[in-house]
Amino acid sequence: MEPWALTTFILVVCVSFLVFLSLWRKDYKGRKLPPGPVPLPIVGNMLQLDQNISRSLCKLSEKYGPVYTVYFGSQPVVVLHGYKALKEALIDQGDIFGGRGYLPIVDDIYRGHGIVFSHGEKWKQIRRFSLMTLRNFGMGKRSIEERVQEEAQFLLEELRKTNSQPFDPTFILGCAPCNVISSILFHQRFNYDDEKFLSMLRILSENVTLLNTPMAQDRKNPDSVFDFENLATAGMDLFDAGTETTSTTLRYGLLLILKYPEVQKKIHEEIDRVIGPHRIPSIKDKLEMPYTEAVLHEIQRFVDLVPFSLPHEVTQDTQLQQYFIPKGTTVYPLLSSVLSDPKEFPNPEQFDPGHFLNKDGSFKKSDYFMPFSIGKRACLGEGLAKMELFLFLVTILQNFTLKSVVDSKEIDIKPGSTGLLTVPPKFELCLLPR
Repeated sequence: MEPWALTTFILVVCVSFLVFLSLWRKDYKGRKLPPGPVPLPIVGNMLQLDQNISRSLCKLSEKYGPVYTVYFGSQPVVVLHGYKALKEALIDQGDIFGGRGYLPIVDDIYRGHGIVFSHGEKWKQIRRFSLMTLRNFGMGKRSIEERVQEEAQFLLEELRKTNSQPFDPTFILGCAPCNVISSILFHQRFNYDDEKFLSMLRILSENVTLLNTPMAQDRKNPDSVFDFENLATAGMDLFDAGTETTSTTLRYGLLLILKYPEVQKKIHEEIDRVIGPHRIPSIKDKLEMPYTEAVLHEIQRFVDLVPFSLPHEVTQDTQLQQYFIPKGTTVYPLLSSVLSDPKEFPNPEQFDPGHFLNKDGSFKKSDYFMPFSIGKRACLGEGLAKMELFLFLVTILQNFTLKSVVDSKEIDIKPGSTGLLTVPPKFELCLLPR
């Protein structure tokens, strides 16, 4: 290339970049959004965030306050930090902040269908239908507890097969909650070695049989949300949420109990006093087991399973605190900021069941306990998840003593990965019969 041509090319590139930068800054400054760090063109604020995004977002709040804006690429996102900001948005303005924000990693898969990633009237209808269906199948009734109790006994059978040898609990703990959802939707549970069941665990998508009927209720209604794809996605949502979240929390819980043997000892003492060695645990036992209940709450608080919830979207122009937030803005409610609030939970980085115990040893509730989020977009299966966590954990510890394959002081409890979900590191344990 001739020198004059190279010089011209470089000049054109520089001028183009300066024009682009000027337009970007004009567009950025013209947006009516809460303050935040100045974004770069194209990458936004991504260079200011490390791999632990929730931790980075919490740190930015120290400078920009409880309501601020960051850019993921060119997309602005309003971040809510702390209990007050989340309550004002998700409870006090629940309808306005009840939209589902755009999430590129799942948008191509869900395409706005199902319960979790749908919007507007479609979401209202499919959520209402899902709640009604789950209640008809026993959610909140004695029958659902019996399903969980039954599955806990099958889980015990599988755990006994480990013969006190080291094993990775990931697969077995995934089977149990998945079978509970299967029994609700399909009126059928599966053996843990069933090929169909294993396939369902792998893909969590072949789960639409029970949801076919409403499509023939409403097939002639052009405005109906009850089409095959939407109901299939709703079924997949139930399996995803009902399997992965519970099994991951339970698995992380076992790791934490291995790390702190004194916690296991106290749970064993409470189980022996309230339930004994032979009676099947019941959800009513929670009332007499404040320490175990505190441990379960502390596991969920400490694990911080969904650090910044799922993205919300503002459905109309609104005001939050002193800031204007326009319609269509994506909002990230930082659940981490509430679950680790040092004023509510002293030394929040420490695993301490005392966070949920009064001085007299009774269980202490907290408004800051929101691992299932709050408001209209809170987790649909919160009640089932709490029941499963209690009955599965208590059944395991009623029958076994957890033993680590390494010294408890060497156990690493830092997450294996953190993104949309917080996942524990891989580990093995031994189950010694009591």
